[in-house]
Amino acid sequence: MEKSNVVLLDFWPSVYAMRVKIALEEKGVSYECRQEDFQAKSALLLEMNPVYKKIPVLIHNGKSICESLNIVEYIDETWNHKPSILPSDPYNRSQAKFWGDYIDKHVYSIRRKIWMGKGKEQEESKKKFIECLKTLEDELGEKPYFGGDDFGYVDVALIPFTSWFYTYETYGKLSMEEECPKLVAWAKRCMEKESVAKSLPHPHKVCGFASTRLK
Repeated sequence: MEKSNVVLLDFWPSVYAMRVKIALEEKGVSYECRQEDFQAKSALLLEMNPVYKKIPVLIHNGKSICESLNIVEYIDETWNHKPSILPSDPYNRSQAKFWGDYIDKHVYSIRRKIWMGKGKEQEESKKKFIECLKTLEDELGEKPYFGGDDFGYVDVALIPFTSWFYTYETYGKLSMEEECPKLVAWAKRCMEKESVAKSLPHPHKVCGFASTRLK
């Protein structure tokens, strides 16, 4: 496959773009990664995602696919060799999508207020965030990964957020290991996978980005 056939419009601290990179790495797809500037969005981004005008966008053979979990599903179906990202069983597939949706609706919106919020808002956000992660810990249970023995869709959806854990700890003054030990252990397990390790930036680099944003 020609590398230029697959292009990812990316912004390196974006947890959503990290999902796409993990999926591409899992499937062994060669791709070109182009960094976007949010202050000056490229003509290509505006052309390829005219509705939301944001990353990530996967461009495959000149056609654009938008929204991270939608892109992950597209990658899984287009390069349909093993390893599969989504379960083949319809019920298990529906459950995986439910938890992916849960992560998008709850984790992202809360977590921003942990490092950007102040006072009461920040404290309430911390409480909600930990409650949300504990719900995910309950779903993980004693399994190595959310889908069982194999790394899959829910893992891809959630693991990028762990690259921000150090930032939450720094600005939210909390310990992720104390609050959610099972999830931290799961994150370390995921990081042993090359597809994840290659796709997630160093937590200190993320924290540096957050610090710059706050200034």
